[in-house]
Amino acid sequence: MTLARNIILFTVTVSFVTFVAFFGRLPAFRRNTPIGLLHRLLVVSIPNALRNLDLKLTNGRITNGGSRLGHHLMYEKHLAVVIFFLGLVTACASLFLPSVWHVLRWHHKLVAFALLPQPYLFLYLSAKRNDQTYINTFNYAEQMRHYPYDRVLYYPGNTCTTCKFLKPARSKHCSICKTCVSRMDHHCVWVNNCLGRGNYRWFLALLLFTGILILFGAYLAYISLSPMAAKHYAKYERWYTYKPSPGSDPSRWTTHFETKAHNFLNYVSIYLDVGGFRASGVGLLALLTWPLPLGLLAYHIYLIWAGMTTNESAKWADWRDDMAEGEEPTTTWPLESRHILIRTPSGQPPRTLPSRIRAVAREDSFERVWSLDAVENVYDLGFWDNFREVILN
Repeated sequence: MTLARNIILFTVTVSFVTFVAFFGRLPAFRRNTPIGLLHRLLVVSIPNALRNLDLKLTNGRITNGGSRLGHHLMYEKHLAVVIFFLGLVTACASLFLPSVWHVLRWHHKLVAFALLPQPYLFLYLSAKRNDQTYINTFNYAEQMRHYPYDRVLYYPGNTCTTCKFLKPARSKHCSICKTCVSRMDHHCVWVNNCLGRGNYRWFLALLLFTGILILFGAYLAYISLSPMAAKHYAKYERWYTYKPSPGSDPSRWTTHFETKAHNFLNYVSIYLDVGGFRASGVGLLALLTWPLPLGLLAYHIYLIWAGMTTNESAKWADWRDDMAEGEEPTTTWPLESRHILIRTPSGQPPRTLPSRIRAVAREDSFERVWSLDAVENVYDLGFWDNFREVILN
């Protein structure tokens, strides 16, 4: 049981540290949340403390090399994380499938054959460079027509200092890819590419099928090893019976939790005994890590529902914090704009205006607001229209 506990602790720790390191900088976590605090501790506080120690011991020689390596890994294009991800998928499949293949049914084998290539395919499509994602001189005119300026997050007349052309609405220059990205979401080290208008849908598919593949792997480990584990448990049941410590109250939640935890470790130990590292170890890893891609997918589904990108969620968060602190936004709008922006599904001028639009147009007035609830996001077309725009471009 000690081996089972150590494997579980190691797997959970590695998964949690990976989650904090890569996802702690998301706007949903980075502001006054435990995940954001741990992320700053992991990537700022601890490295700074180690650097100060190294300055005293070696005059900064070790941390200078580490800084160059860290800069290369985090702020330059490289395949290290991609190779790690695909290598992990390949290694787990190579270890797990041959060890349980003989006990799987034909439909399980068919599903495994269908799911296994999906991460490779969608990672390739996400990493592939395409003209719908990156803005250049050849597609610039087309990119300018995709989205209007909302004059809240994006204003006309702003020039990219690197690319030297007017920035289309919802675009952002990526310092890693060295170019402007259409409907920029974020730069993803897992695909070594920026996620934007052209490849964001493939990234969602990558998260979905990777999560399903991992969850299916955990399911295969369970159904293939359960019969052997049941026989093993029946044979050695007396060795696995757990008795609470003398004097403990069975009705207390701590005793109940202690019993459940001990039984869980017993079951894991049994599965490790009957399946070994190749089947049980990979199955346990799948059981503990499948929430990571599906949890990130759920966050991006929320962004689609809200009609914004990861980049825009950070901008809206800045506005929300400024409003909460009572700071007046640094903008000249609406002093420079007196028009009303209406977006129609067909792209044709509207035949009639809703009553609320006519009222605003007639009054020609604005109201100062101090909450994002009163600010309309013109890029939010409703969940299904947002979803169709993401999937169908």
